[in-house]
Amino acid sequence: MSESLLNLVPKAEAVQTMKDFKSDQEVRWCPGCGDYAVLAAVQGFMPELGLAKENIVFVSGIGCSSRFPYYMNTYGMHSIHGRAPAIATGLATSRRDLSVWVVTGDGDALSIGGNHLIHALRRNVNLKILLFNNRIYGLTKGQYSPTSEVGKITKSTPMGSLDAPFNPVSLAIGAEATFVARTVDSDRKHLTEVLRRAAEHDGTALVEIYQNCNIFNDGAFEALKDKDQAKEAVIRLEHGQPIRFGAKNDKGVVRDPATGDLQVVTVTPDNEDRILVHDAHTPSPTTAFALSRLADPDTLHHTPIGVFRSVERPVYDTLMADQLDHAVEQHGKSDLTALLTGNDTWSVAG
Repeated sequence: MSESLLNLVPKAEAVQTMKDFKSDQEVRWCPGCGDYAVLAAVQGFMPELGLAKENIVFVSGIGCSSRFPYYMNTYGMHSIHGRAPAIATGLATSRRDLSVWVVTGDGDALSIGGNHLIHALRRNVNLKILLFNNRIYGLTKGQYSPTSEVGKITKSTPMGSLDAPFNPVSLAIGAEATFVARTVDSDRKHLTEVLRRAAEHDGTALVEIYQNCNIFNDGAFEALKDKDQAKEAVIRLEHGQPIRFGAKNDKGVVRDPATGDLQVVTVTPDNEDRILVHDAHTPSPTTAFALSRLADPDTLHHTPIGVFRSVERPVYDTLMADQLDHAVEQHGKSDLTALLTGNDTWSVAG
């Protein structure tokens, strides 16, 4: 793609600040909720885009995270359960002068909304999807969600959940999403960088954000947030760099020659040349998917964060606009009245 689709969105006439993107609405989440950190990061990042805030839209579904549009001083819609990607698709394809963002949660996006999510991803609509994952239903007071670990004790699973959880990153890569990333609510620098990369991407960008629900699932991501534990648990993916981590940078990811699977090893002189170099731009999703499977849903040790996949593919909005332009060139503009009153009509007598 020779020119970023961001260039279709009108630029702001004056320099904007974080304050310009704060609405006058009282932010009403539980004290200590991870949503506050994500909201602050997005509000702080938006001025970097240099876009007119009147041409930025946030669309959400239902859930705690879905209150997001109220707090952004942009256009927005608090839509219906699970259907935010579908509504946002209509908006993005009909108004290419808008920067369209979807804010959703693990319950909203992966339960009732799963069908809409995967089709937005496969179509490669020009959307930026922020999926807040707290591994619980927070708004409805603590039932297990599609990302809750097996055995999770909740109000709806008093004997432990029997469901195997979704891995949102794996799901997105499996749906051939062109941009897939993961970050953590409390890591402001990393979160902002991932948002920046997503905004620059042409097509659907899905960003999973591990977000703490301190009321109904507190500490779910403690292994990734505690300073000491995180050194051993977090694998930071950087394109073009060897995948190494650990307090002493002594852990690495290699490919098992027998199975082709990825595994974590202690780096030694004998295996150092086998350490995988991360390539987010390779057309094949195979390695990105294998990286997504390293995360253990129970302990979260060896959890990759960063951009797993960022590839170019024709964008649905552009393809549709080209088809419409071609139709006009071939047949001229349509007359809606003529269409409705044409020969293919029926009269029904009472």
